[in-house]
Amino acid sequence: MAGFTTPWILIFLGVIPLIYYYYYRILRKKKKQAIKFSNLGFIKSALGNKKKNKREKIMITISLLIIAFIIIGLSNPHIPLKRTKEGVNVILVLDISGSMQAEDYKPNRLESAKASAETLIESLSPNDHVGITVFESGATTAAYLSPYKERIIEKLRNIQLKQGKTAIGDGLALGIDMATSIPNKKKVVILLSDGVNNAGVISPDEAIQFAIDNEIQVYTIGMGSNEPTVIGYDWFGQPQYAELDEQTLIKIAENTKGKYFKSVDSKTLDEVYKNISKEIKREKEETNIKDFFFILALILFLIQSYLQYGKKRIIQ
Repeated sequence: MAGFTTPWILIFLGVIPLIYYYYYRILRKKKKQAIKFSNLGFIKSALGNKKKNKREKIMITISLLIIAFIIIGLSNPHIPLKRTKEGVNVILVLDISGSMQAEDYKPNRLESAKASAETLIESLSPNDHVGITVFESGATTAAYLSPYKERIIEKLRNIQLKQGKTAIGDGLALGIDMATSIPNKKKVVILLSDGVNNAGVISPDEAIQFAIDNEIQVYTIGMGSNEPTVIGYDWFGQPQYAELDEQTLIKIAENTKGKYFKSVDSKTLDEVYKNISKEIKREKEETNIKDFFFILALILFLIQSYLQYGKKRIIQ
């Protein structure tokens, strides 16, 4: 909301009505003295003509406005404006574990996730920064936080599948750490996974607390078909199915004031990323407008100087 950084300076605005009061008090005193002495020349000198009185009122009004604007400027006024200058830190945390090779999404889950993520990156503001971390049995950085979307997309396209397990906690913690690398920005993490946390050194609960401590929203995406999806076979020829731990993803989102989205195919995944892009709100920031009042004071001072000393001055 609008306000002042140093509001106590506004106390000096109380001087302005006092100056105005004493100015007119002096004028009335001069008039009374002129009438008392009953000297025609003195009366004319004291009372002056209406035109001259009007000019003097204009000049004193300008002077008081200059003082008022300077006092307001010194109090550092600010108003809330949309945060378009700073932008948002957006971190994509992408599951690249073995289950992401499943072909229920075409051509497979990982490639479908990369294509949808690319659409989201392209929809972000020019002032937003984007980074990517990936995880399987552990987590690593795929693209450092940067405003250059083309470079991020290029690195996104180069991400490859791994055959490891699923370390959701490690991936989320690394994404949060990256989000905090550029301060004074809103921070959002988007985590996509199709599996169950079964690896890593950081638990999802520890990563959640890390996000809360750093005031980071986490949007989670659960990737998986409505029907069981085979991702391979064990030594005995038994099918291995992709398992999605929705409860963990929901818990992450709810505890960090984010949202959970479920994707069942490439079309719904595209819609999920589009919805997340709309969900990322630009926070309001307090923008200092003291210079505006100083400029007004300067303009009025120049006008006053011209009226008093210019070629067409009104004060003779």
